Amino acid sequence: MTSAGTSPSDPEENPQRLARWFCRVLATWFGTGFLKPGPGTWASASAILLWWLAFWLHPGKPWTSFAVTALVLTMGGIPISGITARETRQRDPNFIVIDEVAGQWIALIAVPLRWQYALASFILFRGFDIFKPPPLRLLEKLPGGWGIMLDDVGAGLYALALMQLWIHLAPLR
Repeated sequence: MTSAGTSPSDPEENPQRLARWFCRVLATWFGTGFLKPGPGTWASASAILLWWLAFWLHPGKPWTSFAVTALVLTMGGIPISGITARETRQRDPNFIVIDEVAGQWIALIAVPLRWQYALASFILFRGFDIFKPPPLRLLEKLPGGWGIMLDDVGAGLYALALMQLWIHLAPLR
């Protein structure tokens, strides 16, 4: 105990420890990254559920705010995932899934609230994320949080492009 009556593990005594804990919570998307099998798939599914909820809480077309949210999550995810990877001494640990959430949200930008579109977006994003067509494999090799996040951003952009083609060329009725 310190003279103030706090233990050394209290956040006030160790702000760096609190910052690392906060990064770990966000990097694992509130523990989703520890679900088995396929933590990235669980994270993508949770991203779709949050997207669906956003539509219900904000009827209409919350696409602009969702696009901004995906951008903020991506920009924040770069240092968060980099710190968490560095702390665990792993290049891109499977339990870091903030990148899957950001990528899935990108894939859902301007997608109408229909289960068929949600499912297609999920399948496309996960496919691109797993198989990493060019140049996604190169993006994955970037250092730290950049490599962790940007290959999933690319997978999200690929899925977004295909989703928008489908929506505009052969929409569901």
